[in-house]
Amino acid sequence: MQTSSTRFSPSTHRLVITIDGPAGAGKSTVAQCVARRLGYTYLDTGALYRAVAWNVKQAAIDILDVNQMNSLMASMNVHIMVQESLMRVWVNEEDVTSQLRDPEIGTLASSVATIPAIREWLLPIQQDFGRQGGIVAEGRDMGTRVFPFAEAKFFLDADVAIRAKRRYQDNVLAGHGMEQAAVQEEIIARDIRDRSRTIAPLYPASDAVVIDSSVLTVDEVVATILERISAIQ
Repeated sequence: MQTSSTRFSPSTHRLVITIDGPAGAGKSTVAQCVARRLGYTYLDTGALYRAVAWNVKQAAIDILDVNQMNSLMASMNVHIMVQESLMRVWVNEEDVTSQLRDPEIGTLASSVATIPAIREWLLPIQQDFGRQGGIVAEGRDMGTRVFPFAEAKFFLDADVAIRAKRRYQDNVLAGHGMEQAAVQEEIIARDIRDRSRTIAPLYPASDAVVIDSSVLTVDEVVATILERISAIQ
C-alpha cells in the first residue's frame, strides 16, 4: 500500500479528532493509523464497554438485573493507560486488553452499551482522557456526545456485507471460529441495537465528514482524513 503524502507542521494546539461508525467499518485500523501519523494518542472507547462486558461475564450476572449491575459498578474500577503508543485497559488492577476481542465479549458489550447507567459511568473516563487534546477517539458517539466540540469529526461507514467480511477476517486472524454468515447476522443485529438505543444512538454528527469505505483502501480513507485535518490546522 502507498501511504498518504500529506505533511503536518508542528502545532502547539493538539486537536480532538473523532471517528464514529458501525461495527466492521474499519474505525479501529483507520483511527490507529491517523493517530500514528499525527503523533496523537488513540482512544478505543469500544474497549471500555468490552471491559465492562468482560467483568459482567466474570461475575456471571444478568445485565437486566439493576441491583446486580449497580453492585458491579460500585465495586469496579476501569482505567486506561498508553504503553508504547498502545492503549491498554485495566479492570480492578488486571490488564484485560488481550481478552476483549472475543466475539462473545463483543456481543455482550453491545447489550451493555444500551444501559444508560453504564454510558453515564464511562462518560467522564473518556472525557478526562481527551481533556488535553492530541487524541483520535474511535467509537459510536464520540462526535455526538462524548466530544461534541471536537475540531474534526468523521463518520466511517461501509456496506454491511463488506463489513461482515472484514470482521470475519479479523476473527480468523484472532483465532475465533465464527462463520461469515453468522458474523453478518450479528453485525446487522448490532446495527439495530446501536441505532435504536434511547441514549446516544449511532448516527453521524451534523458536522461530521461521512466517508463510505466500501471500495476504499485503508490508506485512501486515512489520506482523506489527514487532508481534512491539514486544512483545519
